[in-house]
Amino acid sequence: MSASETAPPLDILVRGPEGFSLWNGPPFSNGQPGIKLENISCTSTKFSEDGSRLMVMKSDSVISIYDCSSYREIRSFQIPNVAAAALSPRGTYVQTFQKSSTQKSSTPQEKNVILWNTETGDPVYQQFQKNMTKATWPSIRFSSDEAVVCRLATNEIQFLDAGDFSKPFIYRLRVPGVAAFELSKAPGSHVAAFVPESKGIPASVQIFSCAKAVQSQSLARRSFFRCSSVQLNWNNGSTGLLVVVQSDVDKTNQSYYGESKLNYLTTDGTHEGLVPLRKEGPVHDVQWSYSGSEFAVVYGFMPSKATVFDKKCNPLLELGMGPYNTIRWNPKGKFLCLAGFGNLPGDMAFWDYVEKKQLGTTRAELSVTSEWSPDGCYFMTATTAPRLQVDNGIKIFHHNGSLFFKKMFDKLYQADWKPESPDRFGDIAELVKSIGSLNVVETKPQGDRSKISQTSAKASASNPPAQKPAAYQPPHAKSAAAVQAQLFGESSTETVSKNALKNKKKREKQREKKAAEATSGT
Repeated sequence: MSASETAPPLDILVRGPEGFSLWNGPPFSNGQPGIKLENISCTSTKFSEDGSRLMVMKSDSVISIYDCSSYREIRSFQIPNVAAAALSPRGTYVQTFQKSSTQKSSTPQEKNVILWNTETGDPVYQQFQKNMTKATWPSIRFSSDEAVVCRLATNEIQFLDAGDFSKPFIYRLRVPGVAAFELSKAPGSHVAAFVPESKGIPASVQIFSCAKAVQSQSLARRSFFRCSSVQLNWNNGSTGLLVVVQSDVDKTNQSYYGESKLNYLTTDGTHEGLVPLRKEGPVHDVQWSYSGSEFAVVYGFMPSKATVFDKKCNPLLELGMGPYNTIRWNPKGKFLCLAGFGNLPGDMAFWDYVEKKQLGTTRAELSVTSEWSPDGCYFMTATTAPRLQVDNGIKIFHHNGSLFFKKMFDKLYQADWKPESPDRFGDIAELVKSIGSLNVVETKPQGDRSKISQTSAKASASNPPAQKPAAYQPPHAKSAAAVQAQLFGESSTETVSKNALKNKKKREKQREKKAAEATSGT
C-alpha cells in the first residue's frame, strides 16, 4: 500500500472555557468537521512531539495522559502545587515542576522536579530546581527518539542514562557559566551551550558532541558582544544551528526593541558567522525546512524582506518585501506561508518553493497562532484569548491561500493540529490533486492555480491594509516618504515620487492657465 493509502487522519484540538474537544480534520465530508471527543474540562493541553500522547492539566492539580490512538485516558497524576508540566517527545514520560509551599522550604532536599513514567505512573527521576524560566524549562531534555537525555546543572550539562534513571548521571560536559542549552532532536547527536556575557568577556554559543569520548572540545564556537538572550534552532539531521542573538539596547538608535542578529554554526566547523542578510533591521522569524537543507528568514525594518537560504548560507529564493514578521514552512517542504501577524494587518502570501512562484495572497486579521497541517495541504490560523478577547475564531486555508473553513467563538484559548510525521503522508502533489477533486463547501470557488492567484491578488488589492492616521518618525528616517514606506509596507518610493511629480505638473499648468487669463484680460 502507498503512503497516501495508509496516511493517518488529520485531527484538530480546540479548547475553550468549557474545556477541550477534538475534531476530525479536513477534508470535511459535509463542509463541517465531525467531533471525535466531546468537551473535557481542563486548564491546558499539550500533545507530545510525535502525537502519540496528549497531556491534559485539569483543576485540583490533576494531570491526565491520553492515548491519541483511542483518545482514552491511560493515566492520571495528582500533584499538589504543580506549576508546569511537559511530555517527552514520545510521551513515555511526563515531567512536573512543583512550587515550594514556603520560601524557607525551598531546599535541595525537596526534589520539586519529578519525571514520571506515563504507563506505570511511577516516578523514575527527581531533582531540585530553585526556579523555572522559559530558558530552563523543561529541566530534562530528550532527543526525538528519547535515546539521549540531559539536564542543566551549575557550570555543566549532565547526561542521564535513558534506560536507568536511578543513576544521578553517566557523564558530564563542563561548560563554565552555561545558562541555557539546546539538545539537537533528530538525531540527538549534539548539544549547543550558551554562556552569557560576564566581566567584559563576550557571550558565546558552543557546539559539542554528545558522544562521551569526543565531547570535551567544542566543534564550533561564536562569540557576541551586546547579547541579552539567544534563540537556538537545530535543523533535522543535527548538522546546523541557527542562533538569533538579541540585545535589549540598539546602540544605533534605530529601534526601541533592541537589535537582533542571525548567526549560523555547523557541526563540522565549516561555518561560524553571520547569515548575510540584505536589509538592515531585526530578525523577525526564522525556520528550517523539514529536510534540514534550507532555512527561511524574515528580516529588516518594515517593509521586511524574506529570503530562503541553503545550508551553506547561499540565498536560493527571494520572497519579496511587505508587512511580514512570520514564516511557516510546509512540512513536506513544497509550500511556504509568509505572514504579518501581531501588530501587523495579517497579510499572507503563499509560495510554491519547488516551482519558485507565488500561489496567492490573502489576509487573516488578528491571528495569534498559525501552523500548517501535518500533510502540508492546509494552513490554520487562530485568534485566541487571553491575547485577544474579541473576534476569537479559526480559519483554515488551502495551500494557495483560498479560504476553506471558518468558525467563530465567543472565547477560544487554543487550536492545534495533532502532530504526525510528514513521512506518513503521500507526495504533496498527489494529495493536493486528490483534495482538489473533492466537492467541498468553500467560501471561494476552486479553480486552477493561476486563477486563484489572480483572484486572491485582486481581493488583496481591493482591501489594502488600513493606514494609521499618524506615525512616529524614527531617528534613522531621512524623509516622511521613507517613514511611510517602512511603516505601511510600500515596497518602493518610486510610486510616491511619481505621484508627487504628477501633482507638481498639475499645479504648474494651473498657474500657467491663470497667468494666460490675466494677460488676456489686460
